[in-house]
Amino acid sequence: MSEQEDASTEGTDGDELTHTTEAGDVQMVDVGEKPDTGRRAVARGEIHLTPPTIDVVRRDDVEKGDVLATARVGAVQAVKHTWETIPMCHQIPITNVETEFDVADDRVTLEVAVETTGKTGCEMEALEGVTTGLNVVWDMVKAAEKEVVESDPDAGVEASGYPGTRITDVEVVSKEKRSLE
Repeated sequence: MSEQEDASTEGTDGDELTHTTEAGDVQMVDVGEKPDTGRRAVARGEIHLTPPTIDVVRRDDVEKGDVLATARVGAVQAVKHTWETIPMCHQIPITNVETEFDVADDRVTLEVAVETTGKTGCEMEALEGVTTGLNVVWDMVKAAEKEVVESDPDAGVEASGYPGTRITDVEVVSKEKRSLE
């Protein structure tokens, strides 16, 4: 059996590994024979922030600039470059990306919807959009979120961290595939 025949394809019963051969070699799944279909995936996640940080995000008063606009750009860029960061991910034609933010009292939720027409799904692109978008939020507000936990001015050392800041609940909330006929 050749390595190509040894690899499974998408849509199996879930018991077989799709990117490894019996010999343990890692390879990209061949989707060349699959028909093109319309696909859409939606992912969501959230970043927990302090209420004062949420207030400056709402007022668009963060020193680095517009937090949500910058995070939106980062999310879209991540979607478009997923194939470069996930080793066995196919490069797919992205036909649409939608981002939606919800700013609550203690968190920002980001939902990213990705659409494509092709031979494989786009859920990894949606997940990359969410995680990168939320990381951009963190980067934009980290000065407000940073908390000094230990300081020794004589030694010129300051230890800080982000004790309450965290990204959680990243998940694929929907995945659709439809025939183009």
